Amino acid sequence: MAAKDAAFDLVEQMDSASRELSYELSYIHVRKNSIQPLRFRHAVVGGKSLGHILYLSGPSREVIRRGKEVSYFEPGLDAFTIESGQIVAPLPSIMQTNVDKLPALYNFVSLGRAREAGMATNVVRVSPKDESRYSYVLWIEDNSHLLLRADVLDRDGEPLEQYRVTSLAITPKIGQLLSKLAETDVPPVVHVPTNKDVDMGWEVSSLPTGFVPVYRNRHRLMLTSRPVESQMFSDGLFSFSVYVADADDMSVREQKVRLGRRTMHSIVKGSAEITVVGDIPPATAKAVAESVRFFSGKQGNKS
Repeated sequence: MAAKDAAFDLVEQMDSASRELSYELSYIHVRKNSIQPLRFRHAVVGGKSLGHILYLSGPSREVIRRGKEVSYFEPGLDAFTIESGQIVAPLPSIMQTNVDKLPALYNFVSLGRAREAGMATNVVRVSPKDESRYSYVLWIEDNSHLLLRADVLDRDGEPLEQYRVTSLAITPKIGQLLSKLAETDVPPVVHVPTNKDVDMGWEVSSLPTGFVPVYRNRHRLMLTSRPVESQMFSDGLFSFSVYVADADDMSVREQKVRLGRRTMHSIVKGSAEITVVGDIPPATAKAVAESVRFFSGKQGNKS
């Protein structure tokens, strides 16, 4: 078997283990200026995937997943439940995607063996086939094939953030614990309109290869009541959103901010302010923002 095939086979085994086993991971999420300890529990009970993320420091925060329903409990906010296939929390996105679609966009390379959390692992690099996105390095445990470490790297190979497991437990008792948790009262599902057919009056004319639209919306900003239109795009591992609003006196002609893997790039084009926010390199965010084109008679056509 070729090294590439062996590497992808490891990722497929990791994917299966993540979805099928009953396990508990204690781990830390490491970014440039912060370290957040968390605990993730997973089990399949009655054919339904159950998950629970608990933040172990700071204000009490947790996320409960019951199949396609995900409930969020945050301090200072009313708890809410949405219908989603993914948990929005510090959890490696590669544990929540369809890995079979990734080989079209990423190369998989075996980097040898190592140890994490005292356990033997195989190391795999997931490298993009172009320069428009980040890469992953994965440490996959020998026996269970669960993910023990994931590093997100920029285009120069520098780490942007890490997920590092400190302890692992695999036991049917996790299913029993999550079954009781799933029986607790959670808020009813809030149905968020996807507005897939809404006419936005603009488009991203140069999307990075493999990124597809997954969500679009039109709403008003909470603080200013300024109307804004947005579209989200994803390649299965990374995602970004494009926001378009009328430019005002507070708009800056060009603004760039990067915090770890998260990039924000904002420009003013004609009468419109365009902002790109997401897990993509700064050069990609800039290219996406500059490629936004407005249809005749729509906002921003003065550019």
